[in-house]
Amino acid sequence: MGSLLQVLIMILIGVLLLYFGFTLFFAIPGGFPMPVLKRKSRTPKPSGEGFPGAPRTCPVCSAKLNKGERVKSSAFPSMGGYDRLMHISGCCYCLEGDRNRVCPVCGTVLYEKEFLIARLFEKPARSHVHVIGCSRCKMRRIP
Repeated sequence: MGSLLQVLIMILIGVLLLYFGFTLFFAIPGGFPMPVLKRKSRTPKPSGEGFPGAPRTCPVCSAKLNKGERVKSSAFPSMGGYDRLMHISGCCYCLEGDRNRVCPVCGTVLYEKEFLIARLFEKPARSHVHVIGCSRCKMRRIP
């Protein structure tokens, strides 16, 4: 009698694990309500500043760029990989001295001749840029 009870408890535990596993990965209508984790929305600041990484935003000063405004940069040839090394100087606002030029990695204010070092990933639809650091903090990390 005791072994039959153990078998029934194991079957019940197995069914509950299957049920929770399916509701975790697949949405079953009327299933067990799972908590939904919400991410904080990254909205631009009301002062006209964008957040770093937003489309049409300067990675150096975080200024929202209008249509037609470009970021001054230099991309170097690839060495057999799918990414290219890139130096980013800034946009028209931070190069003219209207805004502070700040490294998004270490947070230091950049001088006139300093630049950001980034990797450029080119895809058929559009390109993606990943900032590694500035010329000051990137050189500090290399032994």
